[in-house]
Formats: sequence, structure tokens, C-alpha cells
Amino acid sequence: MKLSFRWYGEEDKVTLEKIRQIPGIYSIVSAVYDVPVGEVWKKESIARLRQKVEEAGMCLEVIESIPVHEDIKLGAGDRDRYIENYCENIRRVAEAGVKCICYNFMPVFDWTRTELFRVLPDGSTTLAYDQRQVDAVNPLKTDSDLTLPGWDASYSREELKSIVARYQNMTEEKLWDNLAYFLERVIPVSVSCGVNMAIHEDDPCWSIFGLPRIITNEANLDRFLKLVDVPNNGITLCTGSLGCSGHNDVAKMAAKYAAMGRIHFVHMRNVAVLPEGFEERAHPSFCGTLDMYAIMKALYDNGFRGYIRPDHGRMIWGETGRPGYGLYDRALGASYLNGLWEAIEKND
Repeated sequence: MKLSFRWYGEEDKVTLEKIRQIPGIYSIVSAVYDVPVGEVWKKESIARLRQKVEEAGMCLEVIESIPVHEDIKLGAGDRDRYIENYCENIRRVAEAGVKCICYNFMPVFDWTRTELFRVLPDGSTTLAYDQRQVDAVNPLKTDSDLTLPGWDASYSREELKSIVARYQNMTEEKLWDNLAYFLERVIPVSVSCGVNMAIHEDDPCWSIFGLPRIITNEANLDRFLKLVDVPNNGITLCTGSLGCSGHNDVAKMAAKYAAMGRIHFVHMRNVAVLPEGFEERAHPSFCGTLDMYAIMKALYDNGFRGYIRPDHGRMIWGETGRPGYGLYDRALGASYLNGLWEAIEKND
């Protein structure tokens, strides 16, 4: 296992110096954040990122993420130009030593939550999703006061209305076609560069606001892997994104895709599945719905030795900062994952 940790660059309150003090951290997971989606990253920016990470005593081998432009998902506009830019970004990060790129193919929204600071019984706060609140929001109506966390950071209300409207005639099959078109062009480049592409499941793993979502379950992951059936075309197994649906057996999927050699990155996150949605919890199994030990053992038993990181953490001990990405609970999560892996190895 190559334990890693997400870092949002030099503006991140969780500094590299603090991350380095977490036992066992091998790799930093980061990206270039000052370039518009779809454009080519500067080599100087990539080099500076790598230098910062290496000066802190860690390596930069995973990029999360190189975002996919909406024109590519829509199969419209300048998609061929954006795909060529994407290929060039693969080449450039590969030159800097990157081995894995995590990305997603979710229309408009990379993630959806209805609360960023839901208070848990122990007084910590966490990310949460309530389907009733989502159902009450219509992103096509800009005269409504209803919004969800994260919207204002990405789009104005008019921009949001415009981009969602472009998807009104988009079917799941058409989105599959557009994903295949993208993969057929980028995967050969990733193969030539020695980079693994690792798609992240939709979060949550069902349609929202009438937008199609296709990376949602075992059958769809099977279909995805066959689009370009080579080892470099793989997945980021996100336990929380898949596990928020009671229909997904995450441990089974971990075993299956690890045995195929198609899991290139793992996000370990525990969630509590609730009647109206879900909320994110501390990493240990007893804190949520998922059997984190079973998932980790399935990975180990089936040959996974790749990159893994503690995913979203609660805010604890009075910490403030980016929701889901504080230091303390993710550090506890990293220690928990280390302990699980060590226990599994000793019993092997």
C-alpha cells in the first residue's frame, strides 16, 4: 500500500510540513489549480508542485485531478481541442514523474452535498446529503433562493442555469458515447507515457437534477472497463461514493477489480447510509455502514499494492477549514488505514 494524502496547494491550511508528520505518508495527491478547465498546464507550475512536495520529503505520483471540460462530456463545441489539451497534460505530468491520474466524468457537479457542517452526536461536523433537499432545488430556476453547498464557488446562478440547460437532451447512452470518444483518444497517450487513468465514481452514485450519471455501480464499471480494455484504463475505487448506495457491495467490487489489476487508486471513506440520504463518518468500520476491514482485506488479498488515501474527514477538535479536508480526522484515518493494512499483512 502506498499511503497518500490530498493537498490543495500552497493556499491549503493543511501544510506539507504537517502532512509529513503523519506516519507512513508516501505520496502527495495534488494538482495545478490556477489554470482554467480544459487548458494546458504550464510545465513550470508542474515542476514547482513537484519540487515543493519533494522538499517536504514526499513524492508526487498521483494527480487529482485534470478536470474534463464540459464540451467533452457533451460531445460538443471544442471537444477535440480540449481532448488534445488533456493529452498534452498527461504528457507533461508524466514527464514530472506522475504515475496515476484521478478524474471523473460527472456532468456539471463533481460532488453534491446538502450540508457541509452537519453536527454529529459527538460534536464533530461532517458532510451530509439529504435527498429531500436536493429534490427541492431546481438549478434551471435562477429566481429561486434555493442553492446547495459548492454552487457559488463554481458558477453564478445564470452560468449554472446555462450549463445545466445544455444537458437537457443528454441521455445516458449519449454520455457513454462521449466517454468512449474521450477514452479512445487519451488512453493510448497514457499507455505511451506509462500513466494509469483512474476514473472516480459519481458522487453520489445516482442521477441528480435529471442529469445522467453512469459511473455508479458494478455493471456500469464493467461496461466502462471494456470501452478501452487495457490495464491503464482503470478506476479510483471510492468507498464512500459507491457505499452511499445500499445496492453496491463495495468489498465484492474491491476484490473483483483488484484481481483484474484495474484499481489504480483508492479513496477510503466511511459513510452512514440513512433513509433520506447519507452522512460521512469517521473511518473505523463501527462508525458507519461500511465494513472498512473487509474492503481493505479484499484489496490486499487480490493483489492491490497501489495508492490509497484517507478520504473526507470530519472537522474535530475545533479545527476550521475546507469541509472534508481538515488535518486531524484525515490523519486519524491514515493511522487507521495503516493499522488495518499491518494487521492484514501479519495474518497473511
